[in-house]
Amino acid sequence: MKLVPGDIVEIETPGGPAHVQVIHDHPSYPEVVRVLTGLQTARPADLEALARQETRFIAMLPLGRALETGRVRGTRLGTAAIPAECKAFPTFRMPIRDRQGNVVYWWLWDGEGLSHAGDLTAEQALLPIREVMPAETFVARLAGGLDET
Repeated sequence: MKLVPGDIVEIETPGGPAHVQVIHDHPSYPEVVRVLTGLQTARPADLEALARQETRFIAMLPLGRALETGRVRGTRLGTAAIPAECKAFPTFRMPIRDRQGNVVYWWLWDGEGLSHAGDLTAEQALLPIREVMPAETFVARLAGGLDET
């Protein structure tokens, strides 16, 4: 299933339906999505109002493919405007570890280039991890079962 920026997808989780919005389509990576705050009890009628909700977290995953193969159960509901604060490609953080697994420093990736960061600022520590998230991990995070590490 081809998803495009602005698409709203309802995803089934063990805790109830969750909603995500595709916000970017990078040429070398899968879809970048923002997870909207809270699990819903019913399908929202107003997608524009839904899209104005706070962002719970941002992830990169092949959502369209996961929906096609059934690894994620969900439905494309339609399209809504992407909020102004989500229009720029998000910056992701990527840890560089030593042989013992300790973080030595961080790379920050803005979709085009990398920049070096030794210790992260409090704001940088909140950036999403640069990874292609497995579908199972994504659904578990949607349902509130996993924290980002």
